Amino acid sequence: MNKSELIDAMASEAGISKAAAKKALDAFTGSVASSLAKGGKVALVGFGSFSISKRAARDGRNPQTGATIKIAAKNVVKFKAGADLSGKVN
Repeated sequence: MNKSELIDAMASEAGISKAAAKKALDAFTGSVASSLAKGGKVALVGFGSFSISKRAARDGRNPQTGATIKIAAKNVVKFKAGADLSGKVN
C-alpha cells in the first residue's frame, strides 16, 4: 500500500473526503517526525511505538574495491509493533 492508497482507505473508513484524510495523514507523519527529532518517543497503545536509536560509527568495505571506508554515526528510527497489531498480522 502506498501513500495515495492509504489516503483512499482512510477516507472511506472514516467517511471523510480524500483532502481531509491527506491533511490528517500529513499532520500525523509531521507530528511523529518532529517528536522523534526532539529525541522523544511516540507510543500508540495496541499499534506500536516509534523511537530513535543511535548507530555508532563503524568501518565498512567498498564492495567494488574492497577498500575500508568510514561509516558515520547516525540516528535511526525504530518501530516496535504492539500486541494488537502483531495479533492481527499473525
